[in-house]
Formats: sequence, C-alpha cells, structure tokens
Amino acid sequence: MTKKKESQAKSPQPALKGSVLEVLEAFAKLGLTSFGGPVAHLGYFRTEFVERRKWLSDKSYADLVALCQFLPGPASSQVGMGLGLLRAGYPGALVAWLAFTLPSALALVLFAYGIEALGGATGSGWLQGLKVAAVAVVVQAVLGMMVTLAPDRKRATLAVAAAVLVLFIPTAFAQIGAILLGSVVGYWLLRDGATHAEGRLNVPVGRTAAVAALIVFFALLALLPFLARTSGNQVIAYFDAFYRAGSLVFGGGHVVLPLLEAEVVPPGWVSRDTFLAGYGAAQAVPGPLFTFVAYLGVVMSPAPNGLAGALLCLVAIFLPSFLLVVGALPFWDRLRARPDAQAALRGVNAAVVGILLAALYDPVWTAGIRSGADFALGAAAFLLLYLWKTPPWLVVVLCAVAGGLIALAVPGA
Repeated sequence: MTKKKESQAKSPQPALKGSVLEVLEAFAKLGLTSFGGPVAHLGYFRTEFVERRKWLSDKSYADLVALCQFLPGPASSQVGMGLGLLRAGYPGALVAWLAFTLPSALALVLFAYGIEALGGATGSGWLQGLKVAAVAVVVQAVLGMMVTLAPDRKRATLAVAAAVLVLFIPTAFAQIGAILLGSVVGYWLLRDGATHAEGRLNVPVGRTAAVAALIVFFALLALLPFLARTSGNQVIAYFDAFYRAGSLVFGGGHVVLPLLEAEVVPPGWVSRDTFLAGYGAAQAVPGPLFTFVAYLGVVMSPAPNGLAGALLCLVAIFLPSFLLVVGALPFWDRLRARPDAQAALRGVNAAVVGILLAALYDPVWTAGIRSGADFALGAAAFLLLYLWKTPPWLVVVLCAVAGGLIALAVPGA
C-alpha cells in the first residue's frame, strides 16, 4: 500500500477541469498582449497558466512544450491549443486558438485593406521601411536560432549545407529536402546529445482519436496537391498551398517565411513587395506570426480574397497544427525517450536554421536593402532589437516612419 501511495504521489499533476468561457477569457487577454514572438509567448503562457492560474504543473507544461517543439508548425499556437485541450477538451482547444489568433489576424486584415486603399505597396517610403524592419527581425532570428539549434561544428555545417541547397534550388521541394537531409544526418551523426526524458503528460485524447487525426493530416497532405492540379479550383489551390506550409515548417515563426514566399510569389498571387510589406507589419502585432497569412488572404489574386481569403488561409495553415497536437499527444512519451528520435530532431532543427539563413538573403535582404540608406536603417533597427532589447512592434513603427522620412529627404533612395 505504501509503494502504491508513493507511486501516486510521484505521478504528474493532471490538468484541472475548466470551462470554455474560462479558456476564452484567458487566451483573449494573451492574444491582445503577447508581443515578442514564440519564445516570449511560451513565457507568457507559463506565467499565466502554471504560476498564476495553476492549470497544470511546471513539469506537465514542460512536457507539452517539448512536444510542440518536436512537431512542425507554430510552437506557441500548438502549446495554446494543447492547454485549451487539457483544460476544456476539444472545444477548449478551438477556443484557445481563436482567442489567441484573432486579434493579430484582424489587425493584419485591416492593414491589408489599408494598403489596397493606398494603391498598393510599391514605391511607398514607409512600406520600404517595413521591409527593412523585416531584415533586422530575420537577422536577429537567425542569430538566436544559430546559438540554440546549431551551436557546434556539425550542426553549423549542416545549417550552411541546407542554406546552399535552398539557394541553389529555390523551390518548396528543396526546403522539404533540406529538412529530410537534416533528419537523416542527425539520425546518424548527432546521437551524442541524447537526454533521458522524465515524467509524462496526462491528456484527454484516446489512441483511436489520435490515429484518426493523424490519418486526416497525412491524407490531406497527400491528396490536396493532386486535387489542386487536376481540379483547377482556386479555393483548393490556396488551401493546398497554406496547408502544406503549415504542415512542413519546423521552427515556426520566421521559418514559415521562405515556404510561404515560394508558394505565393512565383505563381503571381502576391507581388514580392506586397509580401514583404505585410511580413514587416506582422512584427508589430501580438500573437502568432502565422497570422501573416490573413494579410495574404486579403491581398492575393485571383479570388477568393478579402475576408473570405483571409479566413481560408488561416484555417488552412493552422489545421495541421490542430491535427498533429491531437494525433501526437498519446504517443509523445514513448517517442521523446528514444535517442534516435532526439538525434533526428537535432538535425532537423539545424536544417531549419539553414532555411532561415537562405531566406535572409532571398527574399528578405534582396528586396529590403536597396541602398545605403536602407542598410543604415536596417543596422539601426538590428541594434535596437539585439542589444537594446526594444520591443519588435516599436522597431517596426520606427522603421516605417524612418522609411517615409528617407523617401522625402532622399528621393529614389
């Protein structure tokens, strides 16, 4: 009896039961105030749900974060879905996503309509400033990810190799190939950093539901490209492009930039200038960076676009995350304890750094830095972000203002 009681005492604290309204209130506040990107979001979540609300234990929260870092897609949004799922079941997961996502999505939709009202993104000094801000933000992201995900010679070499592959073969298939290369190299060469995974996360998802979610995920990933090619339907083409981006991007946040650019710019759905202007504006809003696709949904052509396009793109890019969180939770404990899985993940993470490094050059740098004035503004923005720790939204606003002033003072700059 004593052993049984000790075993129960050591078991992880399960998530407490709560209401959908409680989840809505908590995540609506976070959706309006969570500036700073995915790493900052995870800190806000821990403060809100572990320390203040005590919805789950610190260990359980760490387990959930570990799972979402392992999966492709936006890690902070996936953690939010997982927290909602733990607290109030499937409705809780949906409400957590809606409340955390809608504030930034609505802000970017309004920004998109503002650009259209001004006659487009080309030639505006303040929009050029937004593109310069994107350069500074991506440089900071590359440096931060290099330190944590490619800190040694093997992984740094793998990151550069992935960047070379993507730059020489600038297609979405090359980016997928770089991720696969990273997993294979990691599996064989990066086993020396394996750690012992302790504890477990209790979740209200059965194995049957998990398997069904994974089947739907892979079925859509396989069938949508075929349907898009054969049907000629623009709705399916858009849904396929954004679903694929949400399914294949490891690292979340800024790493989705090259995948999205490869999907929407070459077919002419969005111009490169318009794409980068929206990406710059996305740095100035709270919530997940993936809501950038709401902006793209408004400005893309041909139809559907506008509000319908924004909704379509949001559902398409976040649906893989929901399916993967539900599908992976029951199997996570066993998988994350395997040294070979940990090694493959380290290789994938290093390749992700390389993909983002390639995106820093093209399209971010090539479109954002066009003159000495742009370079000077970008250097100042990076200094504010990296050393002065200025909030990204403030840096974006300052770059937009400075870009407008530069255009007035130095015509053609």
